[in-house]
Amino acid sequence: KKTKKDPKTGQEEESHTCCGCRFPLLFALLQLALGISITVLGFLMAGISSSLLVRDTPYWAGIILCVVSLVGFVMLCISYQPDEKTCVQFTVKLMYFLLSALGLIACVLAVAFAAHHYLQMTKFTCDTILESCQCKLDSVDPLGRTFLYQDAADCGSLTSMLNLYLLLQMALNLVTALVCLLACFVMWKHRYQVFYVGVRFYPLTEGQQQKV
Repeated sequence: KKTKKDPKTGQEEESHTCCGCRFPLLFALLQLALGISITVLGFLMAGISSSLLVRDTPYWAGIILCVVSLVGFVMLCISYQPDEKTCVQFTVKLMYFLLSALGLIACVLAVAFAAHHYLQMTKFTCDTILESCQCKLDSVDPLGRTFLYQDAADCGSLTSMLNLYLLLQMALNLVTALVCLLACFVMWKHRYQVFYVGVRFYPLTEGQQQKV
């Protein structure tokens, strides 16, 4: 005997899939690709000079994004049930939402740190001293702030490469922040669809109106 499918369940399953793929697949793939790119670029920046701070080499943001993407792949493997009827499904979806929000914050911080460092480097006056690059914000002021980049024999190549890496970090982290924001929005909208304040009133159907 053929059983009739619930139309509501069919609609929820159709809304859960997009172009034949489940919802988190696209976001998880984007987060994984961008996370690997940010991590590799961060370690390349750390190899330029040993004196660069951790905030200036945001490989930590890329690692967070790789973890977020793995949670998204785990959510993809869990069999879908409407309205989070399984505890595992609800827990994984909540973890993915929270980690995506954490990734969004980390990427925004990485963009802010990279932009600040880039703006400083546009005002630097650098000289090579004992296989290290010494840069000053104000070359006229003897008490001006001085930045020292160790293990850098050529200041020109260091500043050009570092400027390029900082621009790439800003672009990658900005795109990744938008992806994480979109993932959080879609997760929230997929769960609640519409925002309600107070009591939700359901309109009467035509059959109910006739009976009354």
